[in-house]
Amino acid sequence: MTSIRTFLAAAAAALALAQPALAHDTHPEGIHIHDAYARVNGGMGKTGAVFFMIHNNTGKDLVITGVASDAAKVVELHTHVESADGVMQMNKIEGGVPLPQGEMHEFARGGDHIMLMGLTKDLKDGDKFAVTLTFDDGETGSFEAVVDNQRKAGASMDMDGMMMDGMDHSAMGHSSP
Repeated sequence: MTSIRTFLAAAAAALALAQPALAHDTHPEGIHIHDAYARVNGGMGKTGAVFFMIHNNTGKDLVITGVASDAAKVVELHTHVESADGVMQMNKIEGGVPLPQGEMHEFARGGDHIMLMGLTKDLKDGDKFAVTLTFDDGETGSFEAVVDNQRKAGASMDMDGMMMDGMDHSAMGHSSP
């Protein structure tokens, strides 16, 4: 049994997110992050958001309970909800984001996302920074997001997923291939 310590992006060109939804058996065990990118509003001290698709192929249900990044002073799980008067509001997600085994969850503009408040550096298109997710079983895993302020809503970079850095398969109840 081994711990995942690096991103795996070997087949990035082989499978694209533009293809039909990826089936449970197209990925090895683990948490996979697809197409992680951020949009930022201004320089240091301003805000930003991170978007991606996450695939839980660990063999068990999980919940994302926390998020961290050195790119901002405050980093939170957020979502957009419609108020009773029809106005869209952004709210902090309480209780975490469920990730059923074998399923994907999209963090997208206008929906669930990671909110960055009080940017600690002046991020520009092409800059990369680490994001760490914490799960209800105590495990953490990191991935890299790239700043892409030109990205249109719903557009994909047509790349395959990466396994999260830091996830220990043995601690998640199954062995590595």
